[in-house]
Amino acid sequence: MYIPTYDDVLAARERIRPYIHQTPVLTSEYLNELTGAELFFKCENFQKAGAFKVRGACNAVFGLSAEQAGNGVATHSSGNHALSLSYAAGRRGIKAWVVMPHTAPDAKKAAVRSYDGEISECGPSMAQREAMLKELVSRTGADFVHPYNDHRVIAGQATCSLELHEEIGALDTVVAPIGGGGMISGTCLTMSNISPDTKIYAAEPKNADDAYRSFRAGTIIEDDAPQTVADGLKVSLRPLTWHFVSRYVADVLLVTEQEIIDAMYLTWQRMKIVIEPSSSVALATIMKNQELFAGKRVGVIVTGGNVDLKNLPWINN
Repeated sequence: MYIPTYDDVLAARERIRPYIHQTPVLTSEYLNELTGAELFFKCENFQKAGAFKVRGACNAVFGLSAEQAGNGVATHSSGNHALSLSYAAGRRGIKAWVVMPHTAPDAKKAAVRSYDGEISECGPSMAQREAMLKELVSRTGADFVHPYNDHRVIAGQATCSLELHEEIGALDTVVAPIGGGGMISGTCLTMSNISPDTKIYAAEPKNADDAYRSFRAGTIIEDDAPQTVADGLKVSLRPLTWHFVSRYVADVLLVTEQEIIDAMYLTWQRMKIVIEPSSSVALATIMKNQELFAGKRVGVIVTGGNVDLKNLPWINN
């Protein structure tokens, strides 16, 4: 298992620079007063393809040799990695095949197709995803780009916190959502090298709490197809992301479905930006655990903004 290094992060930044946005960092006096913290929102909802995952996808795709890229790329994903890999493949002029659970949001399926990705739908469990992906790779010879358990992907995601640090300076804390752990691993990789005193907290839905249970057990505990409004956080840790989570994360903190929805609504209302439920888990965690963050300079990773506008959670709850 290759563990990516800070040199890989710097190389990734140069490799992906032509294909991504350097996203803005926004603040909110209202949310600062509400939480008692000084919050800096790294807004990957404004990223190409609408999510941070385009960073890792571009690093993987544009790091392939011409021979490796010849058969295209493939992955399994509930949404944002699928559409990000399709975007990156399209920019390189190669094919992208993606396995998506039939329960994935229609808006994310539509985005994959808009980038010319070819979707194969499967059942919602990880076992079903992986079985269909294995058959697809065997049939096409495509290079498998794992959504998060891939050193190329993690190095790409790490460029997000690198930009945040360069713009804002040293932070007391960074909070990011955790599903499979690609973003949190990238954050750990960057911060452990350039700001080792910064504490990193992972924010997770209580309904999909496998990272929380893994963190406390000291080993990976998987949860297959949990039900949560945060559709991007339904997957479990893997060995490479566990390497970073187990070594560098201060704690994994849980929030309820209603707390996720309330934080999403509040962000739309007060900051006037569109974020998806998975993104609001970080703010929900800060609001719930104010004693940890009050008086601190806190980086908040807003992971994406790909929302089904016809199915907003506060309308249906």
